[in-house]
Amino acid sequence: MDIGSILRSKGNQVVSVGPQDDAGAIARILAQHRIGAVLVRDAGGDVLGIVSERDMVRCIASHGADSVTLPAARMMTRLLHTATPRTTVSEALALMTDRRVRHLPVLNEDGGLAGMVSIGDLVKARIDEALHEAEELRHYVESAG
Repeated sequence: MDIGSILRSKGNQVVSVGPQDDAGAIARILAQHRIGAVLVRDAGGDVLGIVSERDMVRCIASHGADSVTLPAARMMTRLLHTATPRTTVSEALALMTDRRVRHLPVLNEDGGLAGMVSIGDLVKARIDEALHEAEELRHYVESAG
């Protein structure tokens, strides 16, 4: 199974913020959408970075109460680890484990944003795949007997 399959079933909408949006606004967006990260994009839609819950915790640890007013541009992780729609779930899981990230922006071959997947999306896909394989094996055994 590949990332493109996951995006086809979950959709390709990505919640984004601007580089000037502050931590308070970002926290509200994360809570509202029940997500763990947002992409930071400029006015033209180009991806500048990502702000995750971990980034916010680091920000609070460094800046205390003042962190609520810091803009995304000061909190975001700029080095993005990405996948493509053709990346397999196994490859994406390995990348996430190796890089210790929980979200992967998915970029088309032309560099355009295709969506974003989380570790939860990938684990769900693996479980669904295992359940499907078990069901096929059960049908095979029943039909052979």
